[in-house]
Amino acid sequence: MPRPMNLLAARSADMPPNKLAMAAECPRAVRNGLALLLAWPQLKAAPRGDGRPVLVLPGIVDSDGAYFVMHRLLRRWGYRAYGWGLGANLGVRTIGRDAEHLVARIEAIAAEAGEPVTLVGISLGGIMGRVMARRRPELVREVITISSPYAGPPTSTNVWRLFELLTGEKITDESVTAFQQEAASPLAVPATAIWSRSDGMVNGLICRNEHARGIEIESSHFWVQMHPDVLMAVAETLAGQATTH
Repeated sequence: MPRPMNLLAARSADMPPNKLAMAAECPRAVRNGLALLLAWPQLKAAPRGDGRPVLVLPGIVDSDGAYFVMHRLLRRWGYRAYGWGLGANLGVRTIGRDAEHLVARIEAIAAEAGEPVTLVGISLGGIMGRVMARRRPELVREVITISSPYAGPPTSTNVWRLFELLTGEKITDESVTAFQQEAASPLAVPATAIWSRSDGMVNGLICRNEHARGIEIESSHFWVQMHPDVLMAVAETLAGQATTH
C-alpha cells in the first residue's frame, strides 16, 4: 500500500503538483508546527557545530522573521546564524538585477567571520544560494537547498504566477531562464537538496538533481522550515553526518 501522502505526488517532473496536494498544504503546515513541538527535545540534542557562519536565505515573499526557529536552532547547535537582512524576498527587486545586494551580504559575512559562508536556502532562496555558489565559490563553503525547484521548469510549480507578480519578471524572460540554468549546473562546493515528493506547491522531482546529494522528507511546502525532519537533516548535513535517502 502506498503511503497516504505519496498519493499527492506529481507523476512526472514536467507537471505541477495536483489540486489535492495544493489543498492539503495548509493543514499539513499546521501539522509541521505541531510535530516541531513534539520533536523539540530531540532537535536540541542534534549534532553540535564548529562555529562556522550560516546564512539562511528565505523563500519568496518571506523575510528573516519566518525562520526564527531555524536561526535559534542553528545558534544552539553552535553555528553563527545570519539572516539575509534584505527584507521580503521579491526576487530581483530585492537582490538586484545582478544579485549585487545578496553578493554584498555574503561578502560582508565572510569578511566578518574570516571564512566562507554556508548557505541554507528555502525554495527561491535555495535557487539563489546555488547561483551565488556558482558565481562566487570562494565565498561559499556549502549549499543546502530546501524544497527549491532549481532543476526543472517554473511551470512544474503552482507558484510561477506569484513569482511573476512579485518579481516583475516573466518566466519566459531570458534572464529568468539563464538564472534557472545556472542554478541547476554543477557546483564547485558541496551541495545537498532536501525535498518532498508530496510538496503541494512545487514538484519535488525538480528540487534535486545529480549535482547535489538528495535527502527526501515528507512535508508540505508551507512551513517546511518548521518540519523536524528538515531541521534534523540540516543539522546532520552541517555536521557531516547526513545520509542520502
